Amino acid sequence: MANQTSSHPAHVHHHFVDSDQQFDTAKMGMWVFLVNEILFFGGLFCAYIVYRTWYPELFSEAAHELNTLWGAVNTVVLIGSSLTVAMAIRSAQKNQTKGLKINLLITIALACVFMVIKGFEYSHKFHLGIFPGEYYTFTGIEHPQANIFFSIYYMLTGVHALHVLVGIGLITWIYLRARKGEFSSEYYTPVEITGLYWHLVDLIWIFLFPLLYLIE
Repeated sequence: MANQTSSHPAHVHHHFVDSDQQFDTAKMGMWVFLVNEILFFGGLFCAYIVYRTWYPELFSEAAHELNTLWGAVNTVVLIGSSLTVAMAIRSAQKNQTKGLKINLLITIALACVFMVIKGFEYSHKFHLGIFPGEYYTFTGIEHPQANIFFSIYYMLTGVHALHVLVGIGLITWIYLRARKGEFSSEYYTPVEITGLYWHLVDLIWIFLFPLLYLIE
């Protein structure tokens, strides 16, 4: 038993037979987590659908207070980050450590750009008095339930932004490990697992952008 354990590569935990079993197990676990995330956001999207059905005129009018240009820029930024994280995974698979590190840094930078833009959007709305719930004081929309749309907006984009922050932390952790030379074509599981999470974050925004910013 000791000889079998010592023959394992350093990255293979003792309770796995080989790298392939460890990778498949980790990937399956990540997909289970992603399904739970999809169900969670599905509940939020259901709330959006219900309220939009109840107040269609409000949603169309309130959407004009959102900055479509910056929303579109953020969409492009996140799509670009999906590309760079995919390139990072490919670099790890091909033993290209430099390419892995560069693409991870670009992904982190694009994620930070997204958060900065979202921060400017939030601060502008706060300046106008567009707050969620009972703190809403904006007078530019006459509808008596105007705060409902923005409460949903902050709920959806705020939870998404939290996921972006978690993603930045995870990708930074992967980058620090890549600097130590921990990843190669034989072991890149954390890189791919983190990439799957980041693709979900990007995909959710691709749904949020038209639902919130492009309402007609």
